[in-house]
Amino acid sequence: MLYLLVSAVGGAVGWWLGEFVGLMTAVLLSAVGSGAGIFLARWMIDRFLD
Repeated sequence: MLYLLVSAVGGAVGWWLGEFVGLMTAVLLSAVGSGAGIFLARWMIDRFLD
């Protein structure tokens, strides 16, 4: 559940930042933001839920 929540927020932030430039940039930054969200969720689970 944490993966879904954090990756959705990361994707939304990436989309919001990228839409100032154009559609393709928004798609690319959304994918990067989702990946960063998954990485962050994994780090949070390893760090806080041992």
